[in-house]
Amino acid sequence: MALILLLALACGAAVGNVYFPQVVGPAVAADLNVAPEVAARVVTATQFGYAAGIVLLVPLSDRVPHRRLIVGLLVLTGLGLLAAGSAPTLEALLVAGVFVGVTTVVAPIIGPMAAGLVSEDRRGLISGMLLSGALGGMLLSRAFGGALAQWLGWRAPYLVAAALVLTMALLLYRALPATVPPSTQRYPALLAEPLRLLRTEPELRRSCLYQATVFAGFSAVWTGVTLLLTGPDYGLGASAAGVLALVNAATMLCTPIAGRQVDRRGPDTVNLVCLIGVIASAPVLALGALGGTPGLAGLAAGTLLLDIAMQSGMVANQVRVYGLRPEARGRLTTAYMACAYVGGGAGSWLGAAAYGQAGWAGVCALVALLATVSLVRHLMRGYGRRDGTRRTGRLRSGEAIPRPPA
Repeated sequence: MALILLLALACGAAVGNVYFPQVVGPAVAADLNVAPEVAARVVTATQFGYAAGIVLLVPLSDRVPHRRLIVGLLVLTGLGLLAAGSAPTLEALLVAGVFVGVTTVVAPIIGPMAAGLVSEDRRGLISGMLLSGALGGMLLSRAFGGALAQWLGWRAPYLVAAALVLTMALLLYRALPATVPPSTQRYPALLAEPLRLLRTEPELRRSCLYQATVFAGFSAVWTGVTLLLTGPDYGLGASAAGVLALVNAATMLCTPIAGRQVDRRGPDTVNLVCLIGVIASAPVLALGALGGTPGLAGLAAGTLLLDIAMQSGMVANQVRVYGLRPEARGRLTTAYMACAYVGGGAGSWLGAAAYGQAGWAGVCALVALLATVSLVRHLMRGYGRRDGTRRTGRLRSGEAIPRPPA
């Protein structure tokens, strides 16, 4: 369990590198004498790098020993953060930001590795703990990054993050067990494998659909809520959305609980509850249109319910994906995470469009509609066999996926 806690901390340290640049933009703009909207490109560069790292590097976890890959990536991330913290120009910072994003992808590598280190009946709990660590990194990196940037300048968060990541690299070098890679495929074959798995594994496609639609709704809400809070109904500053996000720190406590339920009841049962929870969050979020204290209370309660449902559903989806092919968990994770990020990007665009056309009510309706698509698919999952009979029972974590006869 001590190793799992250390891995959860490593997930938080790595994921936080993607999110703290969101709060240092104004300080970067002031110090480097550029417009704030230009400085915001650092965030885009880091996120673009992270998406590229998922596609290009995560499949290597099936080919390269985990300790070598994870420690190596953490060292490279630390060097990239040091370069970013000492960047003399915005252009140099953008290049360093891309490099940091590409290399800080150890969280989606740690998840599949940890699934192979524990028994099948504990994968849900372990996945929940690792996700809790990643969520902590998302939240705390923005809070402490903003404070450090305000007190010590924008370079301080990068330098502190570098020290943290390099410390994690040393600890994991000592703590991680030796593992044998399950695959000997060449790198080009590893890159092509996620697409083939999406084509051949229906349970992977189902998990990707659930996460893509729910994450799209989540992204739509956080795009729209910033517009709502800074608009005429509330007239608050841009930092108000960040304060509202701190309410969702309670999600860190809920994901391990969701993991235990996945271990006991199976991923499908947890997915059902989570999809219903996402749909139920829509009318609660709609109370935000009231404005004032009642509106803020509705936004706080609605975003908390949405976040808990999305993250708990993610635990269920990950456990289902990890149970498909133990020898290809890295490539399965690549396909799953890529679909989730595509959904999130589409959700941000749809959320802005919905807000422009129908206001906050349009965003809330979009959340409910997206989750309903997955709920309908979930309720129809037993009717997918080619022989026309309804499949009974449920898939438990680690259970082999039944395949059609040759």
